[in-house]
Amino acid sequence: MKLSNRFIIFSIGISPLIYGCQEKKEAQKIDEDKMVVSESPAPSEKIEGMVWIPGGEFVMGTNETEAYAAEKPAVNLKVDGYWMDTHEVTNAEFQKFVEETGYITVAERKPEWEDLKKQLPPGTPKPDESVLVAGSMVFSPPPYKVPLQDISLWWVWVNGANWKHPEGPDSDIEGRENHPVVHISYEDAEAYAKWAGKRLPSEIEWEFAARGGMNGKRFAWGDELTPNGQYLANTFQGNFPNENLGNDGFVGTSPVKSYAPNTFGLYDMIGNVWELTGDWYDALKYARLAGQAPKLDKDMNPCYNPDNPFAMERVIKGGSYLCAENYCINYRPSARQGQAFDSGTSNVGFRCVKDPEQKTLSMN
Repeated sequence: MKLSNRFIIFSIGISPLIYGCQEKKEAQKIDEDKMVVSESPAPSEKIEGMVWIPGGEFVMGTNETEAYAAEKPAVNLKVDGYWMDTHEVTNAEFQKFVEETGYITVAERKPEWEDLKKQLPPGTPKPDESVLVAGSMVFSPPPYKVPLQDISLWWVWVNGANWKHPEGPDSDIEGRENHPVVHISYEDAEAYAKWAGKRLPSEIEWEFAARGGMNGKRFAWGDELTPNGQYLANTFQGNFPNENLGNDGFVGTSPVKSYAPNTFGLYDMIGNVWELTGDWYDALKYARLAGQAPKLDKDMNPCYNPDNPFAMERVIKGGSYLCAENYCINYRPSARQGQAFDSGTSNVGFRCVKDPEQKTLSMN
């Protein structure tokens, strides 16, 4: 799944950006079996609904042949310890936040043309006011097989779709209180995190946590998707996008904690919904860290997506219930995509982290 932002409804075609890189340097030597989890004791405090992630040294990204280019090359990194939510923020938790603050999500607001045009090619004409209606992108599976190059065949802009009405105005979250909240933009997730006294994880923190102490494994639990025939995450079985067999027990989002946690005690780090991080999306991030591509100029767009030079996207991690073997195999720790900062969809949510006192984040 690869979405542009809210103005996808305008069907704007954007040419790829031609980017000239410096001569590649020798790849950083990677020990893919090495993952050192810090033995430093956890803080004495306990935080309800969170677990302590001790930090350490690990390999971020992958050199796997079948992985996407944005995940390569693998790089050695270091991260300090932090607290992390055991599960994705649920509808019930987000509802409490809204009730206490009166917060209105981006999907509930009318899109503003002045904001939208900043992410479009110069000279793009303003759409008719009738198009600028509050709503969000909803997965709508076709009844038959379709070509996989055109996402508009299964993603539909639905007026009135938001976190309270995931499929549109006639839907609600009754009975889904313990499901992850969706149709959340970066701004919404940040607002929730601030209210909760937390923050969004960095991409480094998220991937370290998802790996659960293991390096070089294709999935969060090992190298087999379904070891001994057991489903360990909520993903898509069958022919995407038209036939979800639901062999894992679900065809949409699942209640949090429906599957066993990883060794850190974290649930649903893979599958269910994509999770927002605090980082801008850079398709060459790992190449830059490995010295194989130039650093972004401080005056450049902090987001780099070669398929869309006007993109303003944040990194999302973990894949979702829509990731299938025949399309978007992103239910892996190294998988990453960009999500427009002003967009929510029916398969993107988030979880939060919290710093201990005097915590600093570093990488080499």
